[in-house]
Amino acid sequence: MPETASTPRSAADDPAETVPRAREVLGRAVAALGGAERSGQVAMAEAVARALANGEHLLVQAGTGTGKSLAYLVPALLHPGRVVVATATLALQHQLVERDVPRLMKAVGGEGLDTSYAVLKGRSNYACLHRIREGVPDDQGVLVDVPEGSMAEKVLELRAWAEEEAESGGTGERDAAPRHTEREWRQVSVGHRDCLGATKCPFGEECFAERAREKAHRSHLIITNHSLLAIDAIEGVPMIPEYGAVIVDEAHELVARVTQAATDELTSGDVERAARRAQRHVEGSEADDLADAADALRSAIAEASPGRFEQLPVDLGDALQLVRDAARACVSAFPKENAEEADAGRTQARGGVQEVFSIAERMAAAADHDVLWLSEGGERIPPRLCIAPLQVWGQMRDRLLADKTVVMTSATLMLGGDFGAVATGVGLKPSERIDDGSSSATGAAGAEDAQPWRGLDVGSPFDYGQQAILYVAKHLPSPGRDGLGAAQLDEIVQLVDAAEGRTLGLFSSRRAAEAAAEAVRARLPHLTTLAQGDAQLPELARQFVDDPHTCLFGTLSLWQGLDVPGDTCQLVLIDRIPFPRPDDPLMSARQRAADQAGGNGFMQVAATHAALLLAQGAGRLIRSTSDKGVVAILDPRLATARYGGFLRASLPPMWTTTDPALVRQALARLATAAR
Repeated sequence: MPETASTPRSAADDPAETVPRAREVLGRAVAALGGAERSGQVAMAEAVARALANGEHLLVQAGTGTGKSLAYLVPALLHPGRVVVATATLALQHQLVERDVPRLMKAVGGEGLDTSYAVLKGRSNYACLHRIREGVPDDQGVLVDVPEGSMAEKVLELRAWAEEEAESGGTGERDAAPRHTEREWRQVSVGHRDCLGATKCPFGEECFAERAREKAHRSHLIITNHSLLAIDAIEGVPMIPEYGAVIVDEAHELVARVTQAATDELTSGDVERAARRAQRHVEGSEADDLADAADALRSAIAEASPGRFEQLPVDLGDALQLVRDAARACVSAFPKENAEEADAGRTQARGGVQEVFSIAERMAAAADHDVLWLSEGGERIPPRLCIAPLQVWGQMRDRLLADKTVVMTSATLMLGGDFGAVATGVGLKPSERIDDGSSSATGAAGAEDAQPWRGLDVGSPFDYGQQAILYVAKHLPSPGRDGLGAAQLDEIVQLVDAAEGRTLGLFSSRRAAEAAAEAVRARLPHLTTLAQGDAQLPELARQFVDDPHTCLFGTLSLWQGLDVPGDTCQLVLIDRIPFPRPDDPLMSARQRAADQAGGNGFMQVAATHAALLLAQGAGRLIRSTSDKGVVAILDPRLATARYGGFLRASLPPMWTTTDPALVRQALARLATAAR
């Protein structure tokens, strides 16, 4: 097993040796992989190596096409201690595991380096052999061997696949499983609360999740996700073997993912289900009392108004306390676990009640550092109580940055032309930034708990000024609450017509995307127009790539992660500045808290959120050095409002215009050249 890294305040190795070595190994790796040296990639690799050696935090903005994966993997490989790489999306994790890491290890395998690596995910991402072989407890905790109905065939297929994985020594990971739905996968997996534990489970030695953990303990490099990192480092639940350094890719997503990991939800149905499963295992009245508490919670929720609670309603507070106390009593009433004879139904029933207790206790406390709200629900979705941390920067600073050396990288870390907004959001203070003249952490603020950090923009291999036009439709009316108006629809049709399709439309709501798609279909029937929801996203993306005379219109999931280089996408349409909804409970609470602290809540929260999404959306256009096109923003406030300068400074340095005729001519020329 490799040695674990030292704490970030101690130099792990000598920068004078590791920085040149990183540059040298990177050069050999790039050559072995048939690539070409890129100045931004080299600068990033050197900076990451220096940060790991000095125990300094680092923020690196590296534009698309820089080759940032190799730029941080090489220094991670050279670092003497274990390094964790955390990504936000499964797509990047898959790219690292299936392509980048194996190719790098093969290229430098003869260097005498520890090239061991492992992938680590949450327990529910692995098939559970106990659940597959012993059955699935139903709501009453009774083991059911084979599911009924239309799910049965798919679940049996997943079970057969898992047995093949066990026999062949496979990983049992969800990503490698036959195609399935979330509901189907739950029939062959368990969360950490439902797990019997390796020592009690009769299949513990074969367990896919335990094997993954064992491999991680033997590995120098561990690849995981933001959520698991948050649970391990910030919530203090040990999920990852000891490490001293972490590289966070797609770091613009980190705050949102940490917040998501720390968010809890509760419905009366959750409480009722936990009580029902407990009744088989608890001899006294405690499970019945919990069921009664579920009824009280249902009544209190029905009387409450959807939205954020600045003060917890009395009836709702009483109901949550009733649920909390009943769940506590119910947990205590479960019989002692028999170490030799594990009972899956009992373990899972107890875990469900424990979870209800933990969430109800948190909600009943109504602490100032949490935000509590009631969702509206829908036709088939009941209203649910949600609770999330008001801020996460404090926890990140105290529980991640104080203990680890952290490198964060993304194509969009500089908002408004500066690292300040992102740095502050993750717990780094602007006053702690080390200027270029300082060679070590001693140049940072002198406070004992200071977290010295550097910020570096290595640029982009793309010439945005020559490859892209930013068009702001200044002549259009400001967007209203009623969605797209006639003027915006006319503008969309004219731009799409000039581009002859080849358009990715990014909209603030599903209603706006569907209205735009309907207008384009009616007025430009010779083009193919796809709207999110017409099919699964991978299928829509495939159709978009296959036919250049196609438009794809959608919402948030298209703003990030969609990679379509070439003539397929020459026009990116953005209907409005993507500010958070005014009634968003968490964002509005954070904005108000910033105002009360003496800051500018709008700029710190709403404008920063919009800047990040705008940058991500605009980044869909230029994906290679040969791409050309237009980013058209149909919101005149980008040109007229005082905050427009901050937002524009967050975008790539494209050539900018407000002239619609000029833009249509440019799109027409690009379309002609692409024929």
